[in-house]
Amino acid sequence: MIAGILKSTGLYNPDEVALFERCTTIRSMSKDEIVVNRGEICRAAFFNITGAFYQFNYKDEIDLNIIDLHCDNEWFLNHSSFISQKPSDSFIKAYTDGQMLELDIESLHFLIGRSPAFLQLAKIFDQASLRIHFFDNRLTPLEKYQYILTHRQQLIQKFPLKLLASYLKISPETLSRVRESLSKRN
Repeated sequence: MIAGILKSTGLYNPDEVALFERCTTIRSMSKDEIVVNRGEICRAAFFNITGAFYQFNYKDEIDLNIIDLHCDNEWFLNHSSFISQKPSDSFIKAYTDGQMLELDIESLHFLIGRSPAFLQLAKIFDQASLRIHFFDNRLTPLEKYQYILTHRQQLIQKFPLKLLASYLKISPETLSRVRESLSKRN
């Protein structure tokens, strides 16, 4: 399993895979368990083995602003808090029961110091830049939903429409209209 997780970032020899395994922790998470709390410094990157996780803050006292959604076999972290080592302005929480691998920042530095191959772990940080690119392209609601259908279909299976709409930065009503128009086309 560890070799498969590492393969998502690059190529590693068996000794490097064994070293990575010794430097990481596998955690079981319960639904609604906090991974990173608002105001806490994000000191680790996580790989979602199973389950669903989401990153959010509050628009107001009731409504969530979904920053990111994470399904099986994806790396995730609070990018700005991890990079700056400053308190997080958002939460990361388990949406379902699940299992994740945790790689803390000290272990990441240790691994890079032991082998330049671990510089490939920088691909973990690409998730945030992909999200920025996705929203900087000013896609229409239909284009955003089609992107999800094409590239991240697991999101539709794991999360309710209200969270998907917030993630896509559209209203739930708009998302319903988009889904309806797509179903009429097919």
